[in-house]
Amino acid sequence: MKPVNLLPAKNRPRMPTGAKKGSSYVVISVLAAVLVMTVVYVMTINDITTRKSAVTRAKAETAAAQARAGSLASYGNFNQVKQDRVAAVQQLAQSRVDWERLARGLARVLPGGVWILSASATASPSAPSAAGASSSSSSSSSSTPSSTASGSGGPSVQLTGCAPSEDVVATTLVRLKELSGAQDVQLGDMNQPDTTSGSASSGTGGAAGSASDGCGSHHGKPNYNWSATVTFAPVSPSSQGGADKVPATLGGGA
Repeated sequence: MKPVNLLPAKNRPRMPTGAKKGSSYVVISVLAAVLVMTVVYVMTINDITTRKSAVTRAKAETAAAQARAGSLASYGNFNQVKQDRVAAVQQLAQSRVDWERLARGLARVLPGGVWILSASATASPSAPSAAGASSSSSSSSSSTPSSTASGSGGPSVQLTGCAPSEDVVATTLVRLKELSGAQDVQLGDMNQPDTTSGSASSGTGGAAGSASDGCGSHHGKPNYNWSATVTFAPVSPSSQGGADKVPATLGGGA
């Protein structure tokens, strides 16, 4: 017997006919695309927010660093002042004359019968006399040397003294070059008073100078009055660091 559905057509359950196949997949695809777009949008917004936060933090750190640099600017100026002062002291040290060392050296190199009337120092060829020292007897007088320092840039010492003969003066000039740090020795003047007329005759072939009675006489003959300039090498930083030590005999360490 064949069953009969007595329900009206509008109330009967619908059965899939397969006429609109794939429509559900389209809906699912659209929903998936919307979901993906939403996720990408959210991630982009989060990335932009993170980058804005990083920029804000970097600006804050930059401002803090600039403020700290401004507060430390005075220390930078102090460091520059320190470097300038150290450079000035080093420049003075390079052009100084160690008088104690020079006196010890002169005592060792001067021949017998020779003595110094005066000594004056010049820091550089173009600078005025930086320091001076003189030693003389009660009856002696100093004379001014006529030579100037050479262009080596180092300090120089002008010496005036007495010697019994021309040969001794020559020996003195040779020995002066044995002073520690000496680069050059130049004879400035040498004369001997005339025993008859009292006028001075130049012993080096130059013009006659004034008589020098302060040197006295030796075996009845007047001693020679001479002047010379000793030029020293500039003090290098390596020698200041101890590479060129002063000998113990000149007052240095053991």
